[in-house]
Amino acid sequence: MLTNITRRLNGCPQNDNSDDTGIDITPLLDVVFIVLIFFIVTASFARESGIGINKPASDHALINPPSSLPIVLDINANNEISIQGIPLPETAIRATIVRLKAELPESQVLVTLHPKVRTAAMISALDKLRSAKIFKPSVRLVPS
Repeated sequence: MLTNITRRLNGCPQNDNSDDTGIDITPLLDVVFIVLIFFIVTASFARESGIGINKPASDHALINPPSSLPIVLDINANNEISIQGIPLPETAIRATIVRLKAELPESQVLVTLHPKVRTAAMISALDKLRSAKIFKPSVRLVPS
């Protein structure tokens, strides 16, 4: 230690290992950002498929369509399902819709929902319609 002080006073260059050497992380950051951009550009984002529904243009067009009356599937506040005013269990929806579409091929399917209907009941009914090959029914929320 004493020799270092005397060398400094004499103006000799310092040869000890106490240099302030740092690690330059700039190249590391460059590589990280390039890899990040690569993954963002090459990532493929899956598009979620939703439930296809038709939003009616007006209530009058839905109630009185030009060709025939609609097939109405109603779900009330107690999550009870009825088709054309006849209460049905959930298991009978598909068969009833298939039969009604065979009898009235030009008619639309209208699903009317009470505002307090559980989402699970609505999704289940729409799944039954999809299994009956009704892919885009009209859905209407009826006031309570």
